[in-house]
Order: sequence, then structure tokens, then C-alpha cells
Amino acid sequence: MTVILLRHGRSTSNTAHTLAGRSEGVDLDDKGRAQAQGVVDRIGELPVKAIVRSPLLRCQNTVAPLAAALGVEPRVDDRLTEVDYGSWTGSKIADLVKEPLWPVIQQQPSAAVFPDGEGLAQVQSRAVAAVREIDRALAEEHDGDTLWIACTHGDVIKAVLADALGVHLDGFQRIVADPASMSVIRYTPHRPFVLHVNHTGTDLSSSLRPKPDQPGKPDDAAPTHDATVGGSTD
Repeated sequence: MTVILLRHGRSTSNTAHTLAGRSEGVDLDDKGRAQAQGVVDRIGELPVKAIVRSPLLRCQNTVAPLAAALGVEPRVDDRLTEVDYGSWTGSKIADLVKEPLWPVIQQQPSAAVFPDGEGLAQVQSRAVAAVREIDRALAEEHDGDTLWIACTHGDVIKAVLADALGVHLDGFQRIVADPASMSVIRYTPHRPFVLHVNHTGTDLSSSLRPKPDQPGKPDDAAPTHDATVGGSTD
């Protein structure tokens, strides 16, 4: 099973440099809407079978053009929602960097719990559980290997990638997930393989198109895709 972790497009909160969190009504800005439309071409002819998204508006509007193009009805999973930043929600980033908790978030995020909100360890636990559970369910539903999209938020994606990479949560700030970026994980019975991180190029499909089967390749071996790590950033 292969999941594309799609971060929502650039939002009005991103450009205002505030911590949106779960604030109501935070939508994509003009660039974010263009990025959402661009996802359709970037996915190309990849056989996406399902789209699962965070319940927040910016994720809803990011996957809408792709869902329409594919004829797929997105599913909503609350476990993919943004971090509950508690009383920090809506605050200016410039003000938050002065808080005593800020260095903890950057250096030891596993110990960080937002005031009146949730801890980053909780975020990783719920998000990883959601991705793995959905992955298994789709495998059963489609009787085998399935490509699907999870549209969610930056810190959520970084936490899931850290788990897949076998990196402690305290290292998750080393991972980048830009707006509208795609990161790709293939889950096998024994371990996950990270195929892309922060892909923001024009075409994801060319590097996920499988090569011809190779004889003697173990079932849990890394897929033979032309995978590259990284991509252009905003």
C-alpha cells in the first residue's frame, strides 16, 4: 500500500504568519487555490483509489479539484486534523517564538504540550494510527496494492514521516513539508519505505510509475520506482 501525504495549499494564515490550528474558516489564498488545481496535473495518471482528508476547510478545498477530476468522493478522518494548539491558536508566530515553550518544540518536541491543547506525541500517535489503519482497510477493500492520498497538515505529515523513517519524534523538525507538497510512503508487512519527502515538482507520476517486475524480488522489498527525495520549495 502506498500513501501520498499531501499538505494543504498555502492558506491565508500562512501568509499572515499566524498559527491557524483548528480555527474555523481558514481557507486557501490565491496561490493556494492555484496549487490545489496544480495537484491534478502533478498526480497525472496515477491510479489513486481513495482520498482521505482532514476535516478543516483548507484541506477540503485542496483536494476538491483532484477529487472532481478523479471522480472520487473524499473521506474525512478527524485523526488527520491539525494540531490542537490550544491557547496559542490564532497567535502571531513572531510572538510565539518568545514563549518559553518554543525552544522545547524545536529541540525536544516529544515533551511539548501546547497550553490547553495537545502534545506533539499525541499528534504522532493519532496520525500514525489513522494512516496505518486506513492503509490496511483500503488493502482489504481493493484486494491488494492501492495508491491513496491523505490530505493533512505540516506537523502531522512530519510526525508520520518521522515514524516511517524510524526517526525519534525529537528529530521531526528536521523534516520539511511545504504547502501543497507531497511525501510518499509505501507500507509493507515488515517495514515502511519513504519514497519522497516534500515533493513540490510539476509531475509526481513519472517517478512513481513502476518498472517491470524483477524476478526474485521479496514481497517486502523497496518498490522499484524512480524515487527521488526532495523537490523545489516555495
